[in-house]
Amino acid sequence: MLKFKDKTVLITGGGTGIGEALAYQYAKKGTNVILTGRRLEVLEKVQKKCIGMGVKAWCKTVDMEKPESIDELVAWIHSEGHLIDFMLLNAGISQRALTLETDISVDRRLMEVNYFGGIYLVKSLKDMFLERGVHIAVVSSVSGVFGFPVRSAYCASKHAIHGFYETIALEYPQIKTTILIPGRIHTDVSKNALDGNGKATGVMDPGQANGYDVNKCARKAIRAIARCKHEKVIGGFDTIMVPFYRYITPLFRLIARNVSAR
Repeated sequence: MLKFKDKTVLITGGGTGIGEALAYQYAKKGTNVILTGRRLEVLEKVQKKCIGMGVKAWCKTVDMEKPESIDELVAWIHSEGHLIDFMLLNAGISQRALTLETDISVDRRLMEVNYFGGIYLVKSLKDMFLERGVHIAVVSSVSGVFGFPVRSAYCASKHAIHGFYETIALEYPQIKTTILIPGRIHTDVSKNALDGNGKATGVMDPGQANGYDVNKCARKAIRAIARCKHEKVIGGFDTIMVPFYRYITPLFRLIARNVSAR
């Protein structure tokens, strides 16, 4: 079991959703928290709650789509003397549009935010990680295991996550990874999802509205991280599609074609 007390975690997308919920779980374990995201006022609310739990907490605005913004974060980490023990890569954006009705700019944006931003940050901190070791937890999705309607770009970005973080853990023994695979979790991810033209839909999917509790998700995630699980599927009944896909592929395809994509 990993020890969390008096360690430091860096959380991308730490102001809302799964990132926020996991920030509190880390803080409860005695882990100091560095929160990043695009909205300072949101990060500061989470920071205040974490400090109230008896740990140190900092926040830094970062746009994971922009390498120069990530460079500023890395420079700040070094200038402040922060040493990272855990990293939670949670920042991301989803999609709700048919594949051929999605402009290529949307595909590129999802890859930048969901995939390239995270690996750029990891590579920018490589010297620290190789010297000290680090445990990287990355939030994927059941859509990172299989394709699903109106989410082609999202699925592609999450599939890429699996390939990268599985590989880096095999190559470097001092780097451990846990790939978190949530199903439908009750967050605003569908409201913030992009349509085919790159605009937020502003619509809460019924499946998301009735999704798995985000705090339960975070508790299961932190247990998986503590036990150094390679991957952890988290959610309700919808996650049954993961074993169907892996072991009974024809049945998965039948279900996926008929289940509501919303």
